Amino acid sequence: MIHTIHDTAVLAIEFNVTPELPPGANGLLKLVNWLLWGILLACVAALVFSGGKFAWEKWSQGQTGGVTMLVGSLVGAIVAGSANTILNAVTAS
Repeated sequence: MIHTIHDTAVLAIEFNVTPELPPGANGLLKLVNWLLWGILLACVAALVFSGGKFAWEKWSQGQTGGVTMLVGSLVGAIVAGSANTILNAVTAS
């Protein structure tokens, strides 16, 4: 004996939702953007400082960790820049 079901149940309902920013989000976004500018400025300052340390290391034949700082500041700038892109993609309406 074969049982067939002719009536189907709808398990998913389609919603049409338009995204919008919550109240006070503009102030938070402004604060996050200022924080991002500060972080990127710090990364550029660290890049310049680590470049100087790297040059001093090469000139004096010593080990001061300039290369590690150089790579760290570049990675920090990449992470901070991508965080801004992700934030803009999520909050774009």
